[in-house]
Amino acid sequence: MKRSTQTLLLASTAGALLLATGCVMEPDGSIVFHPPVFVVPPPPTVVVATPAPAPIPDSYVWDGTEYVGCIGDSYFYLGPGNIWVACDGPRLERFHGWERQHGGWRGHAIKNVRFRNDGKDHPHGPPRPEKHEEKREDKHEDHDRR
Repeated sequence: MKRSTQTLLLASTAGALLLATGCVMEPDGSIVFHPPVFVVPPPPTVVVATPAPAPIPDSYVWDGTEYVGCIGDSYFYLGPGNIWVACDGPRLERFHGWERQHGGWRGHAIKNVRFRNDGKDHPHGPPRPEKHEEKREDKHEDHDRR
């Protein structure tokens, strides 16, 4: 290899090495160090889905294994922490078997005033009946007495 080729190859390798390490040759011939800049993308946004409020049946029954309540066509069992949880397949099958033997269970269901937790440690009170308070008329006949 010719001497000029070797010099050119050495200069090119040195230049590439200087660029790779962050060294830059200024127009005046001086070499300065500019560290490489790494742009890091922001972390992805995490979106936590808020679960729907836990359903709270107004009545429930003991099926011999656990408490089961019904809201419309959906069945719920009383899970850990007294939270109502949708019945899975095996629970629903067991309950329907119990239900076939206890046809009038809805008439004997327990009114739910005890297990009204919504799953977020916010207890719901019992369903409130409408109050029909009669307005009391103040009697003014005693006001002038001394």
